[in-house]
Amino acid sequence: MTQRKPSHPGLQAPNQDVFAKAAAAYWTEWMQTPSRILEHQLEYWSKSVKHFVEAQHALAQGKLAVPEDPGPEDRRFANPLWQTHPYFNFIKQQYQINAEAIANAVDGIEDMDPVERRRLNYFARQIVDMMSPTNFLGTNPDALERAMETDGQSLVDGLENLVADLEANNGELVVRLADDSAFRLGENIATAPGKVVWRNRMMELIQYEATTEKVHEVPLVIFPPWINKFYILDLKEQNSLIRWIRDQGYTVFVVSWVNPDASYAETSMEDYIEEGFLSAIEQVKAICEVPKINVVGYCIAGTTLAIVLALLKKRGDPSIRSATFFTALTDFADHGEFTPFLQNDFVDAIEEQVNRDGVLQSYIMARTFSFLRSNDLVYGPAIRSYMMGEAPPAFDLLYWNGDGSNLPGRMAVQYLRELCQQNRLSQGTYEVFGETVSLKEVTVPLMSVACETDHIAAWKDVYRGVQMMGARDKTFVLSESGHIAGIVNPPSKKKYGHYTNGDLKADGEGWRKVAEFNEGSWWPFWETWLRRRSGKQVEARSPGDSAHPPLGPAPGTYVAAKARL
Repeated sequence: MTQRKPSHPGLQAPNQDVFAKAAAAYWTEWMQTPSRILEHQLEYWSKSVKHFVEAQHALAQGKLAVPEDPGPEDRRFANPLWQTHPYFNFIKQQYQINAEAIANAVDGIEDMDPVERRRLNYFARQIVDMMSPTNFLGTNPDALERAMETDGQSLVDGLENLVADLEANNGELVVRLADDSAFRLGENIATAPGKVVWRNRMMELIQYEATTEKVHEVPLVIFPPWINKFYILDLKEQNSLIRWIRDQGYTVFVVSWVNPDASYAETSMEDYIEEGFLSAIEQVKAICEVPKINVVGYCIAGTTLAIVLALLKKRGDPSIRSATFFTALTDFADHGEFTPFLQNDFVDAIEEQVNRDGVLQSYIMARTFSFLRSNDLVYGPAIRSYMMGEAPPAFDLLYWNGDGSNLPGRMAVQYLRELCQQNRLSQGTYEVFGETVSLKEVTVPLMSVACETDHIAAWKDVYRGVQMMGARDKTFVLSESGHIAGIVNPPSKKKYGHYTNGDLKADGEGWRKVAEFNEGSWWPFWETWLRRRSGKQVEARSPGDSAHPPLGPAPGTYVAAKARL
Protein backbone atom coordinates (compact mmCIF):
# COMPACT_ATOMS: atom_id res chain seq x y z
CA MET A 1 0.00 0.00 0.00
CA THR A 2 3.01 2.30 0.38
CA GLN A 3 3.34 2.15 -3.44
CA ARG A 4 -0.15 3.52 -3.93
CA LYS A 5 -0.33 6.76 -5.86
CA PRO A 6 -3.35 8.57 -4.46
CA SER A 7 -5.70 9.92 -7.10
CA HIS A 8 -6.99 13.46 -7.09
CA PRO A 9 -9.39 13.98 -4.13
CA GLY A 10 -11.90 15.48 -6.55
CA LEU A 11 -12.36 12.00 -8.03
CA GLN A 12 -13.34 10.56 -4.65
CA ALA A 13 -16.28 12.83 -3.84
CA PRO A 14 -18.11 15.85 -5.23
CA ASN A 15 -17.21 19.40 -4.42
CA GLN A 16 -18.63 20.31 -1.02
CA ASP A 17 -20.81 22.89 -2.75
CA VAL A 18 -23.34 20.20 -3.67
CA PHE A 19 -23.89 19.36 0.00
CA ALA A 20 -23.83 23.01 1.03
CA LYS A 21 -26.49 23.77 -1.56
CA ALA A 22 -28.53 20.81 -0.38
CA ALA A 23 -28.31 21.98 3.22
CA ALA A 24 -29.29 25.52 2.23
CA ALA A 25 -32.23 24.25 0.19
CA TYR A 26 -33.32 21.99 3.04
CA TRP A 27 -33.14 24.90 5.49
CA THR A 28 -35.14 27.10 3.12
CA GLU A 29 -37.74 24.35 2.84
CA TRP A 30 -37.85 24.14 6.64
CA MET A 31 -38.44 27.89 6.96
CA GLN A 32 -41.06 28.08 4.22
CA THR A 33 -43.01 24.87 4.84
CA PRO A 34 -42.01 23.58 8.27
CA SER A 35 -45.03 21.28 8.43
CA ARG A 36 -43.78 19.24 5.50
CA ILE A 37 -40.29 18.72 6.96
CA LEU A 38 -41.78 18.01 10.39
CA GLU A 39 -44.05 15.42 8.81
CA HIS A 40 -41.04 13.63 7.31
CA GLN A 41 -39.21 13.72 10.64
CA LEU A 42 -42.20 12.44 12.58
CA GLU A 43 -42.80 9.68 10.07
CA TYR A 44 -39.20 8.52 10.37
CA TRP A 45 -39.07 8.60 14.16
CA SER A 46 -42.51 7.02 14.59
CA LYS A 47 -41.51 4.13 12.32
CA SER A 48 -38.21 3.71 14.15
CA VAL A 49 -39.79 3.77 17.62
CA LYS A 50 -42.66 1.49 16.57
CA HIS A 51 -40.15 -0.94 15.08
CA PHE A 52 -38.07 -0.92 18.28
CA VAL A 53 -41.12 -1.41 20.52
CA GLU A 54 -42.39 -4.32 18.41
CA ALA A 55 -38.99 -6.02 18.53
CA GLN A 56 -38.78 -5.52 22.32
CA HIS A 57 -42.33 -6.83 22.76
CA ALA A 58 -41.50 -9.98 20.82
CA LEU A 59 -38.44 -10.62 22.98
CA ALA A 60 -40.32 -9.86 26.21
CA GLN A 61 -42.70 -12.68 25.42
CA GLY A 62 -39.78 -15.04 25.57
CA LYS A 63 -40.02 -16.00 21.93
CA LEU A 64 -37.33 -15.59 19.30
CA ALA A 65 -39.87 -14.14 16.95
CA VAL A 66 -39.77 -11.17 14.63
CA PRO A 67 -42.38 -8.47 14.21
CA GLU A 68 -44.26 -7.98 10.99
CA ASP A 69 -41.83 -7.31 8.14
CA PRO A 70 -43.46 -5.08 5.51
CA GLY A 71 -40.15 -3.96 3.96
CA PRO A 72 -39.51 -4.22 0.22
CA GLU A 73 -37.92 -7.34 -1.22
CA ASP A 74 -34.17 -7.00 -1.75
CA ARG A 75 -31.96 -9.79 -3.02
CA ARG A 76 -29.18 -8.64 -0.70
CA PHE A 77 -31.34 -10.00 2.11
CA ALA A 78 -32.04 -13.43 0.62
CA ASN A 79 -30.71 -15.38 3.61
CA PRO A 80 -33.72 -16.68 5.62
CA LEU A 81 -32.15 -15.33 8.83
CA TRP A 82 -32.99 -11.81 7.69
CA GLN A 83 -36.65 -12.82 8.03
CA THR A 84 -36.57 -15.20 10.98
CA HIS A 85 -33.84 -14.05 13.38
CA PRO A 86 -34.76 -11.06 15.60
CA TYR A 87 -31.26 -9.56 15.51
CA PHE A 88 -30.82 -9.64 11.75
CA ASN A 89 -34.44 -8.77 11.06
CA PHE A 90 -34.29 -5.72 13.34
CA ILE A 91 -31.13 -4.47 11.62
CA LYS A 92 -32.56 -5.03 8.14
CA GLN A 93 -35.85 -3.29 8.87
CA GLN A 94 -34.15 -0.31 10.53
CA TYR A 95 -31.78 0.00 7.56
CA GLN A 96 -34.74 0.09 5.19
CA ILE A 97 -36.47 2.71 7.36
CA ASN A 98 -33.29 4.81 7.32
CA ALA A 99 -32.93 4.43 3.55
CA GLU A 100 -36.52 5.51 3.01
CA ALA A 101 -36.06 8.55 5.25
CA ILE A 102 -32.97 9.69 3.32
CA ALA A 103 -34.77 9.26 0.00
CA ASN A 104 -37.77 11.25 1.28
CA ALA A 105 -35.52 14.02 2.59
CA VAL A 106 -33.83 14.40 -0.79
CA ASP A 107 -37.13 14.21 -2.69
CA GLY A 108 -38.59 16.85 -0.40
CA ILE A 109 -36.07 19.51 -1.39
CA GLU A 110 -37.76 21.67 -4.00
CA ASP A 111 -35.69 24.87 -4.27
CA MET A 112 -32.66 23.25 -5.91
CA ASP A 113 -31.21 23.21 -9.42
CA PRO A 114 -32.26 20.00 -11.27
CA VAL A 115 -28.64 19.06 -11.99
CA GLU A 116 -27.65 19.54 -8.35
CA ARG A 117 -30.72 17.56 -7.29
CA ARG A 118 -29.71 14.68 -9.55
CA ARG A 119 -26.22 14.73 -8.13
CA LEU A 120 -27.55 14.81 -4.58
CA ASN A 121 -29.81 11.85 -5.36
CA TYR A 122 -26.84 9.89 -6.69
CA PHE A 123 -24.55 10.54 -3.73
CA ALA A 124 -27.34 9.95 -1.23
CA ARG A 125 -27.97 6.58 -2.88
CA GLN A 126 -24.25 5.79 -2.68
CA ILE A 127 -24.29 6.47 1.07
CA VAL A 128 -27.34 4.25 1.52
CA ASP A 129 -25.78 1.41 -0.50
CA MET A 130 -22.47 1.70 1.33
CA MET A 131 -24.13 1.48 4.76
CA SER A 132 -26.05 -1.71 3.97
CA PRO A 133 -25.66 -4.22 6.86
CA THR A 134 -24.62 -6.85 4.31
CA ASN A 135 -21.39 -4.90 3.83
CA PHE A 136 -20.18 -5.52 7.39
CA LEU A 137 -19.03 -8.81 8.82
CA GLY A 138 -20.89 -8.53 12.13
CA THR A 139 -24.21 -7.95 10.38
CA ASN A 140 -23.89 -10.35 7.45
CA PRO A 141 -25.37 -13.77 8.30
CA ASP A 142 -23.99 -15.36 5.12
CA ALA A 143 -20.44 -14.44 6.05
CA LEU A 144 -20.86 -15.46 9.69
CA GLU A 145 -22.37 -18.83 8.74
CA ARG A 146 -19.53 -19.48 6.30
CA ALA A 147 -16.95 -18.60 8.96
CA MET A 148 -18.57 -21.06 11.38
CA GLU A 149 -18.77 -23.80 8.76
CA THR A 150 -15.09 -23.43 7.81
CA ASP A 151 -13.69 -22.80 11.32
CA GLY A 152 -12.68 -19.33 10.18
CA GLN A 153 -10.85 -20.44 7.04
CA SER A 154 -13.19 -18.35 4.88
CA LEU A 155 -11.99 -15.22 6.68
CA VAL A 156 -8.36 -16.21 6.19
CA ASP A 157 -9.05 -16.82 2.48
CA GLY A 158 -10.88 -13.50 2.27
CA LEU A 159 -7.89 -11.68 3.73
CA GLU A 160 -5.65 -13.42 1.20
CA ASN A 161 -7.97 -12.24 -1.59
CA LEU A 162 -7.87 -8.70 -0.24
CA VAL A 163 -4.07 -8.68 -0.09
CA ALA A 164 -3.85 -10.15 -3.59
CA ASP A 165 -6.09 -7.40 -4.99
CA LEU A 166 -4.04 -4.70 -3.29
CA GLU A 167 -0.78 -6.21 -4.55
CA ALA A 168 -2.10 -6.54 -8.10
CA ASN A 169 -2.94 -2.84 -8.23
CA ASN A 170 -0.08 -1.22 -6.31
CA GLY A 171 -2.15 -0.58 -3.20
CA GLU A 172 -5.31 0.60 -4.97
CA LEU A 173 -8.28 -1.49 -3.87
CA VAL A 174 -9.86 -2.79 -7.07
CA VAL A 175 -12.02 -5.87 -6.51
CA ARG A 176 -11.28 -8.61 -9.02
CA LEU A 177 -14.50 -9.64 -10.74
CA ALA A 178 -13.13 -12.74 -12.49
CA ASP A 179 -10.35 -15.29 -12.28
CA ASP A 180 -7.62 -13.81 -14.48
CA SER A 181 -5.81 -17.14 -14.79
CA ALA A 182 -8.81 -18.85 -16.40
CA PHE A 183 -8.58 -16.99 -19.70
CA ARG A 184 -5.94 -16.75 -22.40
CA LEU A 185 -6.40 -14.51 -25.41
CA GLY A 186 -6.35 -16.47 -28.64
CA GLU A 187 -6.77 -19.77 -26.80
CA ASN A 188 -10.15 -19.78 -25.05
CA ILE A 189 -11.38 -16.24 -25.76
CA ALA A 190 -10.89 -14.03 -28.82
CA THR A 191 -10.32 -17.14 -30.95
CA ALA A 192 -11.86 -16.20 -34.30
CA PRO A 193 -9.15 -17.02 -36.88
CA GLY A 194 -7.65 -14.06 -38.70
CA LYS A 195 -4.51 -12.02 -39.27
CA VAL A 196 -3.21 -8.61 -38.32
CA VAL A 197 -2.81 -7.05 -41.76
CA TRP A 198 -1.75 -3.54 -40.81
CA ARG A 199 -0.46 -1.70 -37.77
CA ASN A 200 0.40 1.83 -36.72
CA ARG A 201 0.92 3.48 -33.33
CA MET A 202 -2.84 3.76 -32.73
CA MET A 203 -4.24 0.42 -33.79
CA GLU A 204 -3.87 -3.00 -35.34
CA LEU A 205 -6.17 -3.87 -38.22
CA ILE A 206 -7.37 -7.48 -38.10
CA GLN A 207 -8.90 -9.23 -41.11
CA TYR A 208 -10.76 -12.43 -40.32
CA GLU A 209 -10.65 -15.54 -42.47
CA ALA A 210 -13.69 -16.23 -44.62
CA THR A 211 -15.87 -19.26 -43.94
CA THR A 212 -17.91 -19.11 -47.14
CA GLU A 213 -16.81 -19.61 -50.74
CA LYS A 214 -18.44 -16.34 -51.76
CA VAL A 215 -18.58 -13.08 -49.85
CA HIS A 216 -20.27 -9.74 -50.36
CA GLU A 217 -18.16 -7.31 -52.36
CA VAL A 218 -18.40 -4.50 -49.79
CA PRO A 219 -16.32 -5.34 -46.69
CA LEU A 220 -17.31 -4.51 -43.12
CA VAL A 221 -15.04 -2.70 -40.64
CA ILE A 222 -15.90 -2.71 -36.93
CA PHE A 223 -14.59 0.10 -34.71
CA PRO A 224 -14.93 -0.97 -31.06
CA PRO A 225 -14.65 1.44 -28.13
CA TRP A 226 -11.09 2.12 -26.97
CA ILE A 227 -12.19 2.23 -23.34
CA ASN A 228 -12.37 -1.59 -23.42
CA LYS A 229 -10.93 -4.30 -25.65
CA PHE A 230 -12.53 -5.37 -28.94
CA TYR A 231 -12.97 -9.02 -27.95
CA ILE A 232 -16.31 -8.35 -26.28
CA LEU A 233 -17.47 -9.14 -29.82
CA ASP A 234 -15.50 -12.42 -29.83
CA LEU A 235 -15.62 -13.83 -26.30
CA LYS A 236 -16.39 -17.38 -27.35
CA GLU A 237 -17.69 -19.19 -30.41
CA GLN A 238 -21.30 -19.31 -29.21
CA ASN A 239 -21.73 -15.55 -28.76
CA SER A 240 -19.15 -14.07 -31.14
CA LEU A 241 -20.65 -11.38 -33.37
CA ILE A 242 -17.42 -11.41 -35.37
CA ARG A 243 -17.77 -15.12 -36.12
CA TRP A 244 -21.49 -14.87 -36.82
CA ILE A 245 -21.36 -12.03 -39.33
CA ARG A 246 -18.36 -13.64 -41.03
CA ASP A 247 -20.40 -16.85 -41.39
CA GLN A 248 -23.12 -14.87 -43.18
CA GLY A 249 -20.71 -14.19 -46.05
CA TYR A 250 -18.91 -10.94 -45.21
CA THR A 251 -15.28 -9.88 -45.25
CA VAL A 252 -14.85 -8.66 -41.67
CA PHE A 253 -12.18 -6.32 -40.33
CA VAL A 254 -11.85 -5.17 -36.71
CA VAL A 255 -9.74 -2.40 -35.26
CA SER A 256 -7.79 -3.34 -32.12
CA TRP A 257 -6.80 -0.12 -30.36
CA VAL A 258 -3.49 0.44 -28.59
CA ASN A 259 -3.58 0.58 -24.79
CA PRO A 260 -1.88 3.97 -24.33
CA ASP A 261 0.72 4.85 -21.74
CA ALA A 262 2.06 8.25 -20.70
CA SER A 263 3.86 8.65 -24.04
CA TYR A 264 0.39 9.16 -25.60
CA ALA A 265 -0.43 12.10 -23.32
CA GLU A 266 -0.88 14.57 -26.20
CA THR A 267 -2.83 12.16 -28.44
CA SER A 268 -6.09 13.84 -29.40
CA MET A 269 -9.48 12.95 -30.85
CA GLU A 270 -8.10 14.03 -34.23
CA ASP A 271 -5.33 11.42 -33.87
CA TYR A 272 -7.91 8.71 -33.31
CA ILE A 273 -9.79 9.93 -36.37
CA GLU A 274 -6.75 10.32 -38.64
CA GLU A 275 -4.60 7.36 -37.55
CA GLY A 276 -7.49 5.15 -36.54
CA PHE A 277 -10.70 5.59 -38.51
CA LEU A 278 -9.44 7.20 -41.70
CA SER A 279 -6.34 5.01 -41.90
CA ALA A 280 -8.37 1.83 -41.41
CA ILE A 281 -10.87 2.90 -44.06
CA GLU A 282 -8.13 3.53 -46.62
CA GLN A 283 -6.30 0.26 -45.86
CA VAL A 284 -9.46 -1.82 -46.15
CA LYS A 285 -10.39 -0.18 -49.45
CA ALA A 286 -6.90 -0.98 -50.75
CA ILE A 287 -6.87 -4.59 -49.54
CA CYS A 288 -10.33 -5.37 -50.93
CA GLU A 289 -9.92 -3.15 -54.01
CA VAL A 290 -13.26 -1.43 -53.50
CA PRO A 291 -14.27 2.25 -53.50
CA LYS A 292 -16.73 1.95 -50.59
CA ILE A 293 -16.97 0.03 -47.33
CA ASN A 294 -19.51 -0.53 -44.54
CA VAL A 295 -18.61 0.52 -41.00
CA VAL A 296 -19.73 -0.15 -37.43
CA GLY A 297 -19.02 2.06 -34.40
CA TYR A 298 -19.65 0.82 -30.85
CA CYS A 299 -20.16 3.21 -27.91
CA ILE A 300 -17.50 5.99 -27.94
CA ALA A 301 -16.31 4.69 -31.32
CA GLY A 302 -19.86 5.22 -32.58
CA THR A 303 -19.80 8.80 -31.33
CA THR A 304 -16.49 9.33 -33.13
CA LEU A 305 -17.79 7.57 -36.23
CA ALA A 306 -20.52 10.20 -36.49
CA ILE A 307 -17.80 12.88 -36.48
CA VAL A 308 -15.87 10.96 -39.16
CA LEU A 309 -18.96 10.64 -41.37
CA ALA A 310 -19.69 14.37 -41.05
CA LEU A 311 -16.06 15.15 -41.87
CA LEU A 312 -16.09 12.91 -44.95
CA LYS A 313 -19.28 14.63 -46.09
CA LYS A 314 -17.56 18.00 -45.78
CA ARG A 315 -14.60 16.69 -47.78
CA GLY A 316 -16.78 15.12 -50.47
CA ASP A 317 -15.33 11.67 -49.71
CA PRO A 318 -17.81 8.87 -50.63
CA SER A 319 -15.87 6.02 -48.98
CA ILE A 320 -18.69 4.88 -46.69
CA ARG A 321 -21.56 2.87 -48.13
CA SER A 322 -23.45 2.50 -44.84
CA ALA A 323 -22.89 2.93 -41.10
CA THR A 324 -24.17 1.01 -38.08
CA PHE A 325 -24.06 2.42 -34.55
CA PHE A 326 -24.09 0.22 -31.46
CA THR A 327 -25.23 2.05 -28.28
CA ALA A 328 -23.66 5.29 -29.52
CA LEU A 329 -24.51 8.67 -27.99
CA THR A 330 -24.24 11.67 -30.28
CA ASP A 331 -26.47 14.14 -28.43
CA PHE A 332 -25.38 14.79 -24.85
CA ALA A 333 -28.10 17.25 -23.89
CA ASP A 334 -29.14 14.91 -21.07
CA HIS A 335 -26.27 13.31 -19.17
CA GLY A 336 -28.55 10.78 -17.52
CA GLU A 337 -26.88 8.70 -14.83
CA PHE A 338 -23.53 10.31 -15.64
CA THR A 339 -24.72 13.72 -14.50
CA PRO A 340 -22.77 13.48 -11.20
CA PHE A 341 -19.53 12.91 -13.10
CA LEU A 342 -19.88 15.45 -15.88
CA GLN A 343 -19.94 18.60 -13.75
CA ASN A 344 -16.95 20.92 -13.61
CA ASP A 345 -15.63 19.79 -10.22
CA PHE A 346 -15.25 16.18 -11.37
CA VAL A 347 -13.98 17.01 -14.86
CA ASP A 348 -11.55 19.57 -13.40
CA ALA A 349 -10.19 16.82 -11.16
CA ILE A 350 -9.81 14.48 -14.14
CA GLU A 351 -7.95 17.17 -16.05
CA GLU A 352 -5.54 17.71 -13.17
CA GLN A 353 -5.08 13.96 -12.80
CA VAL A 354 -4.27 13.37 -16.48
CA ASN A 355 -1.91 16.35 -16.52
CA ARG A 356 0.02 14.49 -13.84
CA ASP A 357 -0.21 10.94 -15.26
CA GLY A 358 -0.47 11.59 -19.00
CA VAL A 359 -3.41 9.18 -19.23
CA LEU A 360 -6.79 8.69 -17.64
CA GLN A 361 -6.15 5.37 -15.95
CA SER A 362 -8.62 2.61 -16.71
CA TYR A 363 -9.42 1.86 -13.08
CA ILE A 364 -10.84 5.38 -12.64
CA MET A 365 -13.29 4.84 -15.49
CA ALA A 366 -14.07 1.30 -14.36
CA ARG A 367 -14.78 2.53 -10.83
CA THR A 368 -17.06 5.26 -12.16
CA PHE A 369 -19.07 2.79 -14.24
CA SER A 370 -19.14 0.25 -11.40
CA PHE A 371 -20.61 2.65 -8.86
CA LEU A 372 -23.58 3.22 -11.15
CA ARG A 373 -24.41 -0.39 -10.17
CA SER A 374 -22.55 -0.48 -6.88
CA ASN A 375 -24.38 -3.38 -5.26
CA ASP A 376 -23.75 -5.65 -8.25
CA LEU A 377 -20.27 -4.52 -9.27
CA VAL A 378 -18.63 -3.30 -6.06
CA TYR A 379 -20.16 -4.46 -2.79
CA GLY A 380 -21.47 -7.84 -3.95
CA PRO A 381 -18.11 -9.00 -5.37
CA ALA A 382 -16.27 -7.59 -2.32
CA ILE A 383 -18.53 -9.53 0.05
CA ARG A 384 -18.04 -12.78 -1.83
CA SER A 385 -14.28 -12.32 -2.12
CA TYR A 386 -13.30 -10.75 1.23
CA MET A 387 -15.99 -11.97 3.65
CA MET A 388 -16.93 -15.31 2.14
CA GLY A 389 -13.41 -16.17 0.97
CA GLU A 390 -14.60 -17.21 -2.47
CA ALA A 391 -12.31 -17.19 -5.47
CA PRO A 392 -13.43 -14.88 -8.30
CA PRO A 393 -15.51 -16.79 -10.87
CA ALA A 394 -14.16 -17.94 -14.23
CA PHE A 395 -16.60 -15.72 -16.13
CA ASP A 396 -15.45 -14.43 -19.51
CA LEU A 397 -17.65 -11.32 -19.53
CA LEU A 398 -16.39 -10.22 -16.12
CA TYR A 399 -12.82 -10.95 -17.21
CA TRP A 400 -13.30 -8.66 -20.20
CA ASN A 401 -14.92 -6.04 -17.97
CA GLY A 402 -11.78 -5.92 -15.85
CA ASP A 403 -9.43 -5.78 -18.84
CA GLY A 404 -9.74 -2.06 -19.48
CA SER A 405 -7.64 0.44 -21.37
CA ASN A 406 -6.24 3.81 -20.45
CA LEU A 407 -7.27 6.94 -22.32
CA PRO A 408 -4.77 9.53 -23.56
CA GLY A 409 -4.96 12.60 -21.36
CA ARG A 410 -5.66 15.14 -24.09
CA MET A 411 -8.25 12.97 -25.83
CA ALA A 412 -10.10 12.26 -22.55
CA VAL A 413 -10.40 15.95 -21.69
CA GLN A 414 -11.52 16.82 -25.23
CA TYR A 415 -14.21 14.16 -25.10
CA LEU A 416 -15.49 15.24 -21.69
CA ARG A 417 -15.37 18.99 -22.36
CA GLU A 418 -16.34 19.36 -26.01
CA LEU A 419 -18.71 16.44 -26.54
CA CYS A 420 -20.18 15.59 -23.13
CA GLN A 421 -20.29 18.97 -21.39
CA GLN A 422 -20.57 21.39 -24.31
CA ASN A 423 -22.50 19.02 -26.62
CA ARG A 424 -20.85 20.59 -29.67
CA LEU A 425 -21.58 17.79 -32.13
CA SER A 426 -25.36 17.96 -31.90
CA GLN A 427 -25.20 21.77 -31.75
CA GLY A 428 -23.19 21.89 -34.97
CA THR A 429 -20.14 23.60 -33.48
CA TYR A 430 -17.67 20.72 -33.24
CA GLU A 431 -14.36 21.50 -34.97
CA VAL A 432 -12.13 18.83 -36.49
CA PHE A 433 -9.25 19.37 -38.94
CA GLY A 434 -10.38 22.94 -39.58
CA GLU A 435 -13.96 21.93 -40.37
CA THR A 436 -17.03 22.62 -38.26
CA VAL A 437 -19.27 19.57 -38.39
CA SER A 438 -22.71 18.58 -37.16
CA LEU A 439 -25.04 15.59 -37.09
CA LYS A 440 -26.92 16.99 -40.09
CA GLU A 441 -23.91 16.04 -42.20
CA VAL A 442 -24.25 12.35 -41.33
CA THR A 443 -26.10 11.46 -44.51
CA VAL A 444 -25.07 7.87 -45.37
CA PRO A 445 -27.63 5.06 -44.90
CA LEU A 446 -27.47 4.11 -41.25
CA MET A 447 -28.84 1.85 -38.55
CA SER A 448 -28.61 2.58 -34.85
CA VAL A 449 -29.04 -0.12 -32.22
CA ALA A 450 -29.77 0.96 -28.65
CA CYS A 451 -30.51 -1.13 -25.57
CA GLU A 452 -33.54 -0.86 -23.35
CA THR A 453 -31.86 -0.94 -19.93
CA ASP A 454 -28.53 0.59 -20.96
CA HIS A 455 -27.22 2.72 -18.08
CA ILE A 456 -24.27 4.06 -20.10
CA ALA A 457 -25.99 5.15 -23.31
CA ALA A 458 -29.67 5.61 -22.43
CA TRP A 459 -31.74 4.57 -25.44
CA LYS A 460 -33.89 7.71 -25.60
CA ASP A 461 -30.74 9.84 -25.77
CA VAL A 462 -29.33 7.60 -28.52
CA TYR A 463 -32.61 7.89 -30.41
CA ARG A 464 -32.65 11.68 -30.11
CA GLY A 465 -29.20 11.86 -31.71
CA VAL A 466 -30.31 9.64 -34.60
CA GLN A 467 -33.26 11.96 -35.20
CA MET A 468 -30.80 14.84 -35.67
CA MET A 469 -28.77 13.03 -38.30
CA GLY A 470 -29.27 14.16 -41.87
CA ALA A 471 -29.60 10.72 -43.50
CA ARG A 472 -32.83 10.00 -45.36
CA ASP A 473 -32.27 6.27 -44.96
CA LYS A 474 -32.04 5.57 -41.25
CA THR A 475 -33.28 2.73 -39.06
CA PHE A 476 -33.53 2.55 -35.30
CA VAL A 477 -33.65 -0.72 -33.35
CA LEU A 478 -34.22 -1.08 -29.61
CA SER A 479 -32.87 -4.29 -28.12
CA GLU A 480 -33.93 -5.68 -24.79
CA SER A 481 -31.34 -5.79 -21.98
CA GLY A 482 -28.30 -3.54 -21.40
CA HIS A 483 -25.15 -2.04 -22.86
CA ILE A 484 -23.40 -5.39 -23.38
CA ALA A 485 -26.02 -8.15 -23.23
CA GLY A 486 -28.30 -6.22 -25.59
CA ILE A 487 -25.55 -6.14 -28.23
CA VAL A 488 -23.89 -9.52 -27.59
CA ASN A 489 -27.18 -11.33 -28.17
CA PRO A 490 -26.69 -14.25 -30.59
CA PRO A 491 -29.75 -15.73 -32.33
CA SER A 492 -28.96 -19.18 -30.96
CA LYS A 493 -29.78 -18.06 -27.41
CA LYS A 494 -33.30 -16.94 -28.29
CA LYS A 495 -33.13 -14.73 -25.22
CA TYR A 496 -33.68 -11.01 -25.76
CA GLY A 497 -36.08 -9.57 -28.30
CA HIS A 498 -36.04 -6.20 -30.05
CA TYR A 499 -38.35 -3.39 -31.16
CA THR A 500 -38.56 -1.86 -34.63
CA ASN A 501 -40.47 1.11 -36.01
CA GLY A 502 -39.69 2.84 -39.29
CA ASP A 503 -41.23 6.18 -38.27
CA LEU A 504 -38.66 8.30 -36.42
CA LYS A 505 -40.69 11.50 -36.24
CA ALA A 506 -42.08 11.02 -32.71
CA ASP A 507 -40.07 11.35 -29.53
CA GLY A 508 -38.68 8.26 -27.83
CA GLU A 509 -41.85 7.44 -25.90
CA GLY A 510 -43.97 7.93 -29.00
CA TRP A 511 -41.67 5.72 -31.06
CA ARG A 512 -41.81 2.96 -28.45
CA LYS A 513 -45.60 3.02 -28.11
CA VAL A 514 -46.18 1.97 -31.72
CA ALA A 515 -42.98 -0.05 -32.23
CA GLU A 516 -43.32 -3.71 -33.16
CA PHE A 517 -41.81 -6.25 -30.77
CA ASN A 518 -39.83 -9.04 -32.40
CA GLU A 519 -38.78 -12.23 -30.62
CA GLY A 520 -35.09 -13.05 -30.54
CA SER A 521 -31.89 -11.30 -31.52
CA TRP A 522 -31.69 -8.23 -33.74
CA TRP A 523 -28.64 -9.69 -35.54
CA PRO A 524 -30.63 -11.29 -38.42
CA PHE A 525 -32.62 -8.08 -38.90
CA TRP A 526 -29.37 -6.12 -39.15
CA GLU A 527 -27.81 -8.63 -41.52
CA THR A 528 -30.79 -8.36 -43.87
CA TRP A 529 -30.41 -4.58 -43.81
CA LEU A 530 -26.65 -4.84 -44.32
CA ARG A 531 -26.94 -7.34 -47.16
CA ARG A 532 -28.86 -4.85 -49.30
CA ARG A 533 -25.95 -2.43 -48.94
CA SER A 534 -23.08 -4.86 -49.44
CA GLY A 535 -23.01 -5.41 -53.18
CA LYS A 536 -22.71 -8.53 -55.28
CA GLN A 537 -21.08 -11.84 -54.38
CA VAL A 538 -17.35 -12.25 -55.11
CA GLU A 539 -14.74 -14.90 -54.37
CA ALA A 540 -13.82 -15.13 -50.70
CA ARG A 541 -10.76 -13.11 -49.75
CA SER A 542 -7.72 -14.26 -47.80
CA PRO A 543 -6.37 -11.89 -45.13
CA GLY A 544 -4.04 -9.20 -46.49
CA ASP A 545 -2.43 -8.82 -49.90
CA SER A 546 1.06 -8.27 -51.30
CA ALA A 547 1.15 -4.74 -49.90
CA HIS A 548 -0.35 -5.87 -46.59
CA PRO A 549 1.38 -9.12 -45.62
CA PRO A 550 0.05 -10.68 -42.40
CA LEU A 551 1.97 -9.40 -39.37
CA GLY A 552 0.74 -12.11 -37.02
CA PRO A 553 -2.36 -14.06 -36.01
CA ALA A 554 -5.49 -12.59 -34.45
CA PRO A 555 -6.16 -11.28 -31.87
CA GLY A 556 -2.87 -9.43 -32.33
CA THR A 557 -0.46 -7.90 -29.84
CA TYR A 558 -2.09 -4.60 -28.85
CA VAL A 559 -5.04 -6.37 -27.18
CA ALA A 560 -2.70 -8.19 -24.80
CA ALA A 561 -1.31 -5.03 -23.17
CA LYS A 562 -2.66 -4.57 -19.66
CA ALA A 563 -3.46 -1.24 -18.04
CA ARG A 564 -1.29 -1.22 -14.92
CA LEU A 565 -1.52 1.30 -12.11
